[in-house]
Amino acid sequence: MAKNENIVHDEYVAHGFKDAEKNPENLLVVKNLYKYFPIKSQFFKRTIGNVKAVDGVSFKIKRGTTMGLVGESGCGKSTVGRTILRLEQKTKGEVFFNGTEIFSLSKSELRKMRPKIQIIFQDPYSSLSPRLPIGEIIAEGVKEHKIVPADEVDDYVTRIMHACGLQEYHKDRYPHEFSGGQRQRICIARALALNPDFILCDEPVSALDVSIQAQVINLLRDLQKQFNLTYLFISHDLSVVEHISDTVGVMYLGNLVEYSDTDKVFAKPLHPYTKALFSAIPVPDPDYKMDRIILEGSIPSPSNPPSGCKFHTRCKECMEVCKYCQPDFMEVEPDHFCACHLYNSAERNAEFAAIVKEEKAKEAAQKAEEK
Repeated sequence: MAKNENIVHDEYVAHGFKDAEKNPENLLVVKNLYKYFPIKSQFFKRTIGNVKAVDGVSFKIKRGTTMGLVGESGCGKSTVGRTILRLEQKTKGEVFFNGTEIFSLSKSELRKMRPKIQIIFQDPYSSLSPRLPIGEIIAEGVKEHKIVPADEVDDYVTRIMHACGLQEYHKDRYPHEFSGGQRQRICIARALALNPDFILCDEPVSALDVSIQAQVINLLRDLQKQFNLTYLFISHDLSVVEHISDTVGVMYLGNLVEYSDTDKVFAKPLHPYTKALFSAIPVPDPDYKMDRIILEGSIPSPSNPPSGCKFHTRCKECMEVCKYCQPDFMEVEPDHFCACHLYNSAERNAEFAAIVKEEKAKEAAQKAEEK
């Protein structure tokens, strides 16, 4: 298994993402990103394991487009976003923003880049300071990074608030005086005020009513056209992702299992996990018979994931190779990537067969020793 793990993501990066950061069309390129959280022992505080929150993720986002990142709760979506923004330190990998590797920047260089990469948090209730009026909350970053001259800050904040559907008289009010939808508009205005190129939307509508969700989604789309913004939109709501995204990445237990244009993924999902997710999307037709794919079992622990393909314990199409070898994340169709042994080439199947044979021989030897 160790042999296979070393080449899986390297091959993916080499074929699908070689020199992607040099292409001026790509604003953000993520290569082989890992983020492990150490598990400490109770007494001596020694590291006894790792929670593999992000386990080799790679993708790219073109300027002015939106990438949707979907998956079950706990699959590592938010950790990917926070690590990209350097709110978490990576374990391994590279993140390129405008051709610059983010983790190679010094503190002063990162501070200069900060206004260009912003985040809208999931919870509009806890992400706003209750002690500051709205005008101060939006103007705080503008003043800190000197986005506009000091005497123009007030007018600038007013323009940003109008763009986000807020009124000038809201400036003197406090967050507790607003509804959830209005608070999320304030969070969007706070991010937009720093004149960013890229905004990470971390489940920005999951805490809102359905009618308000549509308003916020439409606001994000209008702002994208107006200011040429690029989004990474993290969500578990597939209908929302289909509506707002240009490309979609599907995550399972720290890995990206499928990635392509939204139309391709929704019209022809390749990975068994993606098919199961899409089969659960409700259809507004009482006579429509849904062909649900029920996933058996529960999600394995990210601190002790299954060997081989992490999805094999719940997959109806599981083969022997899935239990021993992690699948390559490969380009099955033009610009349609998938990590599944169903799409291996004949040469790769032969290589995997040799690994399976070797692993089985080791298991047999170990059992003989135990006896």
